[in-house]
Amino acid sequence: MKLIYAIVRNDNEDDVMDALNSEHFQVTKLASTGGFLRKGNSTLMIATDDERVDDCIETIKKECGKRQKITVNMPYVSGTSMNSYSTMPVPVEIGGATVMVVDLERFEKY
Repeated sequence: MKLIYAIVRNDNEDDVMDALNSEHFQVTKLASTGGFLRKGNSTLMIATDDERVDDCIETIKKECGKRQKITVNMPYVSGTSMNSYSTMPVPVEIGGATVMVVDLERFEKY
């Protein structure tokens, strides 16, 4: 057996969990924070048989595709006037997931 840790953005969490559940994967969610832009994340733990690991990862990839988002960076001084501040919209890549797979020595569910 394997234990899959998938760290996903909160924006993707529901879609990922629904897709995994529809594929008959059992998922445990842990709230977590960190990463780029300091947005909330969820860490999903999925215990599965060795032969289903690739199916699980493909489901996660499908639901957590990377995409561009426009965000505004910190204001900066523009021109010679100290009272003139500008912000600049910047495209950043969001989405995706961080996935780790480890051997699971024992798994019990009551």
